[in-house]
Amino acid sequence: MATTSAGGSASYGDCVAALRSSLSYLESSVSTLGNGVSDFPRLVNVLKTVRHYELVPQPTLAAAEASLRDEIGPAIATLLDRADAHIDRVERHISALKARSELQQGRLEDAIEAPRQRAGISNKNKQQQLDATAKKRARALRQRKEALQYSVERLELEVLQKERELRKRLENAATATATP
Repeated sequence: MATTSAGGSASYGDCVAALRSSLSYLESSVSTLGNGVSDFPRLVNVLKTVRHYELVPQPTLAAAEASLRDEIGPAIATLLDRADAHIDRVERHISALKARSELQQGRLEDAIEAPRQRAGISNKNKQQQLDATAKKRARALRQRKEALQYSVERLELEVLQKERELRKRLENAATATATP
């Protein structure tokens, strides 16, 4: 038994030494953690988000809005006048193109009808033998008519585009004047 008690006390001694070593590591870890988190309250204050709100009195806002309106108002009026003048010019141009197209259409019909009247409606051979220059002229007038119709359509689309741009600018200007 003596050997077991001596062997047992040696193993108890080893266990106690291992326990003391673990305790020392644990104390070191607690100390390290304590040093690591000791600055947290200060960091919370440093990193805290602070929102500042500055209140502006209503009369100041109204004065700023009136000032902005006074600055932008004449420019908007000028832009509107320019846009109206441009739209009027384009509309006049479109109506002139339409009138020219109708005139060309009338000329084309006259060019086709004149040889038929000269040849006589009952004589089919003569109706089919239009003068070469009359055919060329009719073809040229037809092409001219198509070109004019295309120009009218393009100008109408351009007017619509300009109107959209103007509306957008007015909305943006109105939004800019409404928000201080």
